[in-house]
Amino acid sequence: MKRAARWTLVVILILTALAAVLAGALLRLVPDDEALASRIAAAAEENLGVKVRVGAAHLQLWPQPEFVLSDVATVQPQPIVLKRVVARPHVRELLHNRLSFRHAQVDGAVIPLLSLRGLHVNPAAPRASVPVPLERVDFRNLTWITRLGKELEFDGSALFDIGWQPREAELVRPGVEPGFRLTLARQDPNHWRIRSQLGGGSADGEVTLSRSKDGQLQLAGQLAPTNVEVAGALDSFKSHSAVRGKASGKTQVSASGENVAQLAGSLHTRTTFSMSSATLLHIDIDKAIRSFGKDFSGETRLHGFTGQMDTQNTPDGLVVRYSALQAKGDTFSAKGEGTVANRRIDGEASVDLVGGLVGVPLKVSGPLGHAHVTVEKTAVAGEAAGAVAGTAILPGIGTAVGAALGKVLGAGAAKKK
Repeated sequence: MKRAARWTLVVILILTALAAVLAGALLRLVPDDEALASRIAAAAEENLGVKVRVGAAHLQLWPQPEFVLSDVATVQPQPIVLKRVVARPHVRELLHNRLSFRHAQVDGAVIPLLSLRGLHVNPAAPRASVPVPLERVDFRNLTWITRLGKELEFDGSALFDIGWQPREAELVRPGVEPGFRLTLARQDPNHWRIRSQLGGGSADGEVTLSRSKDGQLQLAGQLAPTNVEVAGALDSFKSHSAVRGKASGKTQVSASGENVAQLAGSLHTRTTFSMSSATLLHIDIDKAIRSFGKDFSGETRLHGFTGQMDTQNTPDGLVVRYSALQAKGDTFSAKGEGTVANRRIDGEASVDLVGGLVGVPLKVSGPLGHAHVTVEKTAVAGEAAGAVAGTAILPGIGTAVGAALGKVLGAGAAKKK
């Protein structure tokens, strides 16, 4: 036998012996499938504060060590479910009876928001004895269920540093148009860069995450929405917009809490926006005013729309407040404010119509998608009469002055009645 062939045979024999030793060590360390599932369920329950069931668990040794779990679920009215998890451990750590993973893949998951709130993470539960328990996770076919039961599908990935700090992360809404993609990249220990694509536009910026002296997590950041088609962006999250058009602006982000769950629960955003042209959907403002709110079907073209939008996560869901709204249409200008909460809208506007009606009060209220529009009939009648008188007395500029006077006279007439 030639020398090279002999050395090749020796190497193969050594590798085979090492593999046999490693397999034997792993088999001694790891219990059978049933016991493994029981241990994982007990550890999850201790950490999460709710009972956890593991349908099946198996340690696969070839071609590489893998823990394969299926049908993992919390015992809750709406369970959190992981349909299949493949986790690849660091073999060296496993041989020293320590558990850390270089990669985990989740295929199929259901995560209801209300069930996350039902978890009670135990701060006294045993922690991993390694700095980075998991280096990377990839997930696909993850379904997020909102407080109101809306199902949103996501794919994504994340890379972690010490203390579960994300180094990089990506979140995608598969199969939606226009597409949604968000990426997160760590710049230094407390700063991350955000890049996002939504509604055919972008919303890029930076966020910081730090702990205050009292141990509270503090989140702060700024984003710059640019040319975001509002209706398309909301459609990609199975929501409906009252306005169609491209918006740009500035967004401030803030939140605080003892942990990530509390941080998400307190998230607040404040966006100042502008739209050079837009369409107000589901309401024709001219028609609504002239029919005193009896008929408002249609749309309203806007030549400009600006304002501020605040969102606030609360235990009862998201609350959205609009303020300093200003809009211009073909035959009117308007300013107003409103609130959307618990799938209801309550708003009011003051509308000035070309031709003399000034400060016409218009209110919108009711369930989203079935809101009612009301117009104060006395105010419209009074202003119309005043507009006619004003035009006769002061042609050109009298219309607006007369309309304002008509509003006062109309209110006085109403009081006399």
